[in-house]
Amino acid sequence: MVGSRDLEPSTRSFGHIFYHNQFKAKPQWPSPNEDLSKKTAIITGGNTGLGYEAASQLLKLKLSHLILGCRSLERGEAAAAKLRKEYPGAKIEVWQLDMVSYASVQGFARRVEEQLEHLDFVVLNAGLVRLKFGTVASTGHEEGLQVNYLSTVLLTLLLLPILKAKGPSVTGQGQGQEPPHLTIVSAALTLAAKFPNRNANPLLPSFDDPKTFDAQEHYNSNKLLAHMFLWKLVDYVSAEDVVVNLSDPAWCKGTQIGRDAPVVLRAAGFLFGATTGRTPAVGASCFVDALVNKGKESHGCFLMSWKIHP
Repeated sequence: MVGSRDLEPSTRSFGHIFYHNQFKAKPQWPSPNEDLSKKTAIITGGNTGLGYEAASQLLKLKLSHLILGCRSLERGEAAAAKLRKEYPGAKIEVWQLDMVSYASVQGFARRVEEQLEHLDFVVLNAGLVRLKFGTVASTGHEEGLQVNYLSTVLLTLLLLPILKAKGPSVTGQGQGQEPPHLTIVSAALTLAAKFPNRNANPLLPSFDDPKTFDAQEHYNSNKLLAHMFLWKLVDYVSAEDVVVNLSDPAWCKGTQIGRDAPVVLRAAGFLFGATTGRTPAVGASCFVDALVNKGKESHGCFLMSWKIHP
């Protein structure tokens, strides 16, 4: 089994990678006969954008139970109401999850352990882009680092033993089935990360200095840290227990990841996305592909444009 870290480093320029992702790569949709009946999935940040679209695609495959982990219960319930109307046979719940709060992350994981009989899929989609420096009061960390890396990694570590304990073969859904899958949403921009603070010691506090804050580099490096995390994680977690991978939706139009940007930048992003961006459906299909199409061979891998990438 060959993972991303077993492949030779890519020598392609980021421009070439971007062009291939946006204009050449072809989606790998699940088989129309794929049946996710009796399966349960969690999607964080699933009330909008790519998370919502991924939820819809899984439900279209007859997913029985969906949990949307949302910071705003009100917005989560509004999204769930639309999904319930379209997929009345599924059980769709909204659970509180605030990724800037360790307590909220831990509480969410406890609820998963206590209330779910089984768990098959997790998409850790919640993330943000901040153009201005901001600190999380409860932790002292820069907000992007907190949400995109620290809390995401914490939730991963908390959910892994639960997934192992509540996976298909353990809970009687059938021997020989694929183990549960967890995918962390990544970005091709990690391949462009310059990681200017790579030599800082200690490393993580160097992201919390407003004097060195660079919005683009911080976002790229946040995503790169997740790659480093997965690189080591596969030494301790077997694909026989839980398949963990990273999935990149590429540049997509119609999402709200830049909703906090100034109006001028949002307008520029809209125009750029309109000409180069994937549709949300195509972008979200990368998450569904990582969960449904890909098997144990994708454990520890970075999936970009539906293929394993270095």
